[in-house]
Amino acid sequence: MCIHDIKGQFWNDDDSEGDNESEEFLYGVQGSCAADLYRHPQLDADIEAVKEIYSENSVSIREYGTIDDVDIDLHINISFLDEEVSTAWKVLRTEPIVLRLRFSLSQYLDGPEPSIEVFQPSNKEGFGLGLQLKKILGMFTSQQWKHLSNDFLKTQQEKRHSWFKASGTIKKFRAGLSIFSPIPKSPSFPIIQDSMLKGKLGVPELRVGRLMNRSISCTMKNPKVEVFGYPPSPQVSGHCKNIPTLEYGFLVQIMKYAEQRIPTLNEYCVVCDEQHVFQNGSMLKPAVCTRELCVFSFYTLGVMSGAAEEVATGAEVVDLLVAMCRAALESPRKSIIFEPYPSVVDPTDPKTLAFNPKKKNYERLQKALDSVMSIREMTQGSYLEIKKQMDKLDPLAHPLLQWIISSNRSHIVKLPLSRLKFMHTSHQFLLLSSPPAKEARFRTAKKLYGSTFAFHGSHIENWHSILRNGLVNASYTKLQLHGAAYGKGIYLSPISSISFGYSGMGKGQHRMPSKDELVQRYNRMNTIPQTRSIQSRFLQSRNLNCIALCEVITSKDLQKHGNIWVCPVSDHVCTRFFFVYEDGQVGDANINTQDPKIQKEIMRVIGTQVYTN
Repeated sequence: MCIHDIKGQFWNDDDSEGDNESEEFLYGVQGSCAADLYRHPQLDADIEAVKEIYSENSVSIREYGTIDDVDIDLHINISFLDEEVSTAWKVLRTEPIVLRLRFSLSQYLDGPEPSIEVFQPSNKEGFGLGLQLKKILGMFTSQQWKHLSNDFLKTQQEKRHSWFKASGTIKKFRAGLSIFSPIPKSPSFPIIQDSMLKGKLGVPELRVGRLMNRSISCTMKNPKVEVFGYPPSPQVSGHCKNIPTLEYGFLVQIMKYAEQRIPTLNEYCVVCDEQHVFQNGSMLKPAVCTRELCVFSFYTLGVMSGAAEEVATGAEVVDLLVAMCRAALESPRKSIIFEPYPSVVDPTDPKTLAFNPKKKNYERLQKALDSVMSIREMTQGSYLEIKKQMDKLDPLAHPLLQWIISSNRSHIVKLPLSRLKFMHTSHQFLLLSSPPAKEARFRTAKKLYGSTFAFHGSHIENWHSILRNGLVNASYTKLQLHGAAYGKGIYLSPISSISFGYSGMGKGQHRMPSKDELVQRYNRMNTIPQTRSIQSRFLQSRNLNCIALCEVITSKDLQKHGNIWVCPVSDHVCTRFFFVYEDGQVGDANINTQDPKIQKEIMRVIGTQVYTN
């Protein structure tokens, strides 16, 4: 089969598939392969609408010479995503996401439901967001196809045109204009070349906001903007599941819907596409929800098969996740802090849960965790062989490891050698856990009030939950381990020794060491000859302490009681770095984050990690 563009160039079948996704396919005509096939005029109209509202480069078309098929590639600009979010979601924010829809060339909306592919040309592996978006758009298209036809679309568009006829009422006229929400003066907005607008309104040009080319967050509260043709589902808060208007054609409609959904993919289950029921709301990474049917589907669909890739590319992080899980499971407080409890499908009976939050069995869980081989061993041999060894030891060991990896909802990356040297540990991690909506609120507050850095100390047994539920205000709740002498809020300190003291509490160690004791321990640990390299790649001990470095908004809400700070607004605290110490080792007890030299060093590492990782 051959394919032509307007210049008569050919592509063969191999080039037309996923290997050459970055190739620009131009809207063309058929060459000598076959006589021109009939192309439905509504398809032409919808393509022109995309070009008019977005740009010429937002759509590319590929026709097949002898069959009645056409591929429409719609290019979704995702540059609005933050660097941190795009990194955590494993997407390239500098490259559009391509929606490829295959229609009947001659029947278009009267033909069979289009197939959908979602990809980024340069993102060949691990594009999990594409799988989630493909599922969402597939469900959307199936719903639309129940009532969609070329005639139905034509009727919808005629309604729009009637607004500008002489017989149209003022009310209709204003309703039409409301689509173009406030008219900005910025020259960066495109001009919609609508001859009807020019002719009827008597103005040379109308600058409009790129309402179809800018993503609207679900959290926006603007119910009067009439860009949606149908009322929202009562179960959904916000606008991200509203059905966009059909007045500009189906292609613009599905592009708009994709733009609405992308910024909040982390807020919806990757399987059922319902809002998460997590206790503390969404986190940074997209995840499966806790509904049992979704857990089974998640397992059956093989979405969790990325464990081998994670061990290969982020072995130190997997090592840390397992250590946190073990610390929480071995804690006398496990019934409170080991949350969430795993939902793991029984590999011998895919219709039942081997680990079920409704029937907690900590002893069986401990047995499976003890059979998870060390990450050091996993990286030294064939992953499949190691999986077989784990299956022999305990058939639930490997499924549990998969759950530990996939249930982590924070973005963690081991820092390279350009780390924070004053923390005196090789186990340093970039840790981002805030969902995009929280990060956006944080940045807004930062512009108003500014921010600074402070430490947060919490025993390692608590971090299994923190990575999955977020850093929350535990004051006066069952999660609280030590007192809340200064009121309700997240406790922080600019002085490392104070947070190091909190990080050592738990597991029966309820007396917080003094600064002098920490200094003595630091000096002792740094004079004892090390039996192993301080630069060891993996954790060698189960005796671990940890501390987080957070960014906090310096508004009037931040209560400072000397060097103990309390932030009652959880949205005003975002984790940035995480440090782990072994066998009683501690960092320098005299670090003060308000020291200009320390601040400069923190900003240097943030600049090289957060935005270039």
